[in-house]
Amino acid sequence: MNHRTRVLLAVGVTVVLFLGVQFGALALIEPFHESERQAVENPDDPTNSVVYFAIILVATAFMLVTFKYDVEWLIKALIIGVSVMLAWFVFAELVPPVATVGSVNAIAALGAIAVGAGLLFYPEWYVIDSTGVVMGAGAAALFGISFGLLPAILLLTVLAVYDAISVYRTEHMLDLAEGVMDLKIPVVLVIPTSLSFSYLESGSTDDVLDDDTDSSDDETGSEADSPATEESDVDAETDDQDADAIERDALFIGLGDAVIPTILVASAAYFLDVGMIAVPGIALNVPALGAIIGTIAGLLVLMHMVLKGKPHAGLPLLNGGAISGYLLGAVASGLSLATALGL
Repeated sequence: MNHRTRVLLAVGVTVVLFLGVQFGALALIEPFHESERQAVENPDDPTNSVVYFAIILVATAFMLVTFKYDVEWLIKALIIGVSVMLAWFVFAELVPPVATVGSVNAIAALGAIAVGAGLLFYPEWYVIDSTGVVMGAGAAALFGISFGLLPAILLLTVLAVYDAISVYRTEHMLDLAEGVMDLKIPVVLVIPTSLSFSYLESGSTDDVLDDDTDSSDDETGSEADSPATEESDVDAETDDQDADAIERDALFIGLGDAVIPTILVASAAYFLDVGMIAVPGIALNVPALGAIIGTIAGLLVLMHMVLKGKPHAGLPLLNGGAISGYLLGAVASGLSLATALGL
């Protein structure tokens, strides 16, 4: 199997991980509803989106400050703590209470503790990914039942714009990504393209995130070159970048890129009672399915762009795909556009 084929398989695994987050969230909607885990009093209040966006900005600033002052352990402790909490929420709903201590599901509690121990002592890529799917499904379900349709669409739209600005203009999201990658915590999904790859032994971020920043060292053109020569130099450089991208040992994508569009998937399944699809164990309707399909379509376009060798903002494509697919599914289910938008 050549390396290009392994990269395509890695893209396929990425799709499977996204679907794991999405269908996991759908499986948790009813249990979370019954456990009254809705985070806000009025899920239809659009100001909820403003509040949560402000929280995200504060969290981002906090993380950047910890990197600046070399106290990254605070982030690691916080993320592991959140991972244990979300794992407990998920396991408490999905694991049968065959053994209890008082009113506590002992097996679910041990599972949550095992998640924290794995992240603390052995954060290999498969530990990171499995934890990420559990965390992502739990977080998306919690937000999905807490954000009505309009707040969810507003949140996805604002975050898509913010992601584009933070990657292409201010570039502080790239600095944040570099910092958290070295911490080996489940804020990214890690998909190896080689069975020999070890996230624990991958070294610094520079070894795993190839932005081709040194490609300028190979340029041989000058101002005296003819246009044809300059064009051939650019083509050669592009070919080198594509080859470097294909030869990487792993693909990396932010866990938030899976969670954020899934909020709309869960919200559509929870708040809409149209176009119901009977699937055992999960809440699903046509609008939610449309959001899933739209997210995966955006993911495939994003992966195609990333494999060219440059970092890209994920949420504009992913959220845009989720919203477009949701609206198409809602209209196909007989809803007016205004109702689908929560107006």
